[in-house]
Amino acid sequence: MFHATALPRMRKRPRPEEVARPGREDVKFRDVRLYLVEMKMGRSRRSFLTQLARSKGFMVEEVLSNRVTHVVSESSQAPVLWAWLKERAPQDLPNMHVVNITWFTDSMRESRPVAVETRHLIQVGAFLVVGHEPGGPRFSQYACQRRTTTDNYNVVFTDAFEVLAECYEFNQMDGRCLAFRRAASVLKSLPRGLSSLEETHSLPCLGGHAKAIIGVGSSPKVLSDERYQTLKLFTSVFGVGPKTAEKWYRSGLRSLDHILADQSIQLNHMQQNGFLHYGDISRAVSKAEARALTKAIGETVQAITPDALLALTGGFRRGKEFGHDVDIIFTTLELGMEENLLLAVIKSLEKQGILLYCDYQASTFDLTKLPTHSFEAMDHFAKCFLILRLEASQVEEGLNSPVEDIRGWRAVRVDLVSPPVDRYAFALLGWTGSRQFERDLRRFARKERRMLLDNHGLYDKTKEEFLAAGTEKDIFDHLGLEYMEPWQRNA
Repeated sequence: MFHATALPRMRKRPRPEEVARPGREDVKFRDVRLYLVEMKMGRSRRSFLTQLARSKGFMVEEVLSNRVTHVVSESSQAPVLWAWLKERAPQDLPNMHVVNITWFTDSMRESRPVAVETRHLIQVGAFLVVGHEPGGPRFSQYACQRRTTTDNYNVVFTDAFEVLAECYEFNQMDGRCLAFRRAASVLKSLPRGLSSLEETHSLPCLGGHAKAIIGVGSSPKVLSDERYQTLKLFTSVFGVGPKTAEKWYRSGLRSLDHILADQSIQLNHMQQNGFLHYGDISRAVSKAEARALTKAIGETVQAITPDALLALTGGFRRGKEFGHDVDIIFTTLELGMEENLLLAVIKSLEKQGILLYCDYQASTFDLTKLPTHSFEAMDHFAKCFLILRLEASQVEEGLNSPVEDIRGWRAVRVDLVSPPVDRYAFALLGWTGSRQFERDLRRFARKERRMLLDNHGLYDKTKEEFLAAGTEKDIFDHLGLEYMEPWQRNA
């Protein structure tokens, strides 16, 4: 009788831990770095999803750090997840997108990072706008996602930040200048005033220096600095920039009278007119004055081209009561005739006897040189920088002038810009501002949408094509952003 020998039971070899290793896949999206939270997801699934993402051209970080742009989690318990994230406390956590797995699967399906929508966000009260209830919108690092009106409940802090930003700008320290402008922009968008330093902990773009100012509640010492005050005075003259102001300061000049008395200084034509009309153009322009000038320019444009498009831009379009100049943009529906229209308007203003100064700059717009990857402060459309004579009789509420001024008119700085009609929406958006809103809008387009935006157009790097827009809303739609009215862009 055959007896089977009992064999010893074989023990299974333990499975090696699955570790996601960087593959050799090409990286397509260098502005996006993912971190997959292992909590609830599990190690094996995390490894599989990591390999999947890398095969699609995504970068996946093994460690949660400030390099991460998107934190992906399958956990539905937001408080638990955020508590876990805060324990690891990456400094840039408020600026990261903390999203659920839906965003990840949508991105894998599209083979590109999709726009982060409200349904993707994992939100908790500690990381929301001050004054909002848990479950409300996450406080974005981008000014183009924060509605900012002219109501500023933190003016004592924002004024201090803007003084420091201007000081760093004079010193050509662009990084620090931008940091304080971003900090001021964040505080301007808050729905109420800060009552304690603790309320800033979950807000983006507030560095240690900014929080120190908020903590002590005092103005920066730079306000009493002679160099800062002198450079601010010199740059208040039309045609004088920071470099010229610095040159005059280094030569020992301290007042406008000293400049005019110095025989060695040769003022250019713009600076000569800046000094000639300094009393007027250094004084604020009222909304009533801006409207009166817009009406006058509009009537001039309409007389030349009845079907023209025209708009008052800048701070006045955003709802401000006062500004330092008047920016007006217009064009003709006949593509290619916009520069002739601008020249005709200048000639008409001169004939009317109200043109006190004109610096005309012909168009250098060339579609073949777009898109540009470098930020340029000024666009390439035909434009002119003017000083116009505004009569008191043109302004219903009267001139914003000293009581003793009995001339019955004042000089006002006016900028006219005339883009091609197919670029009108982009130019209107750019010239409306604010400066920080536009800067963040372009940064958002570049980092979140892989697009390049400026006053000339919007270029989709993924599709390798320019996107057409007939209105500002079209541009917001292309970027996947909720449309903001001009009065909500005071960042």
